[in-house]
Amino acid sequence: MMENLLPLCYMLAAAGFILAIKWMNSPATARRGVIAGELGMLLAVVGTLLRFEVVDYTWIMIAFFLGSAIGVPLAYLMPMTAVPQRTAISHAFGALASALIGTAEYYRHTPHGFTMLALVLETLLGFLTFTASLMAFGKLQEILPTRPITYKGQNIVNLMLFVTAVGLGIALIFSPETTWLFPIFAGLSLLFGVSLIIPIGGADMPTVIALLNSYAGLSASAMGFALDNKLLIIAGALDGSSGLILAIIMCKAMNRSFANVLFGAFGQVQTSSGKIEARPVRSASPEEAAEMLDAARSVIVIPGYGMAVAQAQHKLRELFDVLTKRGIDVRFAIHPVAGRMPGHMNVLLAEADVPYDKLIEMDEINPEFPMADVALVIGANDVVNPAAKNVKDSPIAGMPILEAYRARTVMVIKRSMSAGFAGIDNELYYMDNTLMLFGDAKVFVGSIVKELNANK
Repeated sequence: MMENLLPLCYMLAAAGFILAIKWMNSPATARRGVIAGELGMLLAVVGTLLRFEVVDYTWIMIAFFLGSAIGVPLAYLMPMTAVPQRTAISHAFGALASALIGTAEYYRHTPHGFTMLALVLETLLGFLTFTASLMAFGKLQEILPTRPITYKGQNIVNLMLFVTAVGLGIALIFSPETTWLFPIFAGLSLLFGVSLIIPIGGADMPTVIALLNSYAGLSASAMGFALDNKLLIIAGALDGSSGLILAIIMCKAMNRSFANVLFGAFGQVQTSSGKIEARPVRSASPEEAAEMLDAARSVIVIPGYGMAVAQAQHKLRELFDVLTKRGIDVRFAIHPVAGRMPGHMNVLLAEADVPYDKLIEMDEINPEFPMADVALVIGANDVVNPAAKNVKDSPIAGMPILEAYRARTVMVIKRSMSAGFAGIDNELYYMDNTLMLFGDAKVFVGSIVKELNANK
């Protein structure tokens, strides 16, 4: 009976993981995907416990309740604006679990051959992903500087760290009994994770998070080979491949290569040795912005990380409701790398109950900008910068952008004229059809809504 039940649990769990990835591809089915993934994980845990015929569940129950005591409050209390940080720390925990299991298996059994190869890959990827994810968390939470931290010869040092760690791993594969090598191998892996992330700027965090997701998945898949657990192999391969595909999509959206993301120190503030000419900008008050929106027939809203920081998504939903009731067509233009992680803007707007069908991807919305009366930019910067198209030597040259500048009127809500993550000036702010709305996004949008309601 048990022999038949275990393969069934694993098969259903694998199906749940596959369906979860499939359904989470769309906001409309994402909730269904989360439930499928949760059920799949429940079946995976039950199947694993049945497989090993556990005699004493004491430590398992202690771990279960401790994990629940941490995980449940974390899920409920974590604000939606901090989802990128929570994702990074989750990668860290998962990778550390893989690395520690690999370490325990090594010292318990000292495996040989293919199993040792899998164990080395598991621990290498697990340890470097752990510290790399912690560094990503620190940058996202701004505990660490979001700008790249660089020094001369950094890429050479990083390469030497990685090559040495890999060399020690190969030595362990051929001579597993040399146990004194393992702590050095683990320490170098941990150190490489730190050195890999510190030179990467905040603008590249969406891609970095996707890559770390891939590394954590590959570590879990390698653990499956080391433990002879087929479901771990499947789940890890799904995680690793989906993370890699997402990272490729992110790089394409930024017109960047993996090498440039990992070693380019993108995000340094650009300086010029020549004379900087002051450039005039036009600004508007909430009253003037409300009048222009009231007179519009088509409005495209472009959210960015500034909206997340100001937590303006709920006020934006109020603005959407007011304008929609007046017969104005309001849509939201979503850039693949807006915010601090893939889908960050979608998550925030979904939290505010903005209809899914109003969230339009970049390729679909760009042809619509010339017909828009108003493009309202809220906290977005580099993803709407025309320099990507017009300035050949710009750090963001060639990066696909949301073409807000083609709208009849562009209104930009921003606290100041400061540069974005790319560290360059935004050409959009100085164009003849652009109005700067200086202030906190949440407060400014609230003022616009108030004016619109007063002028019914």
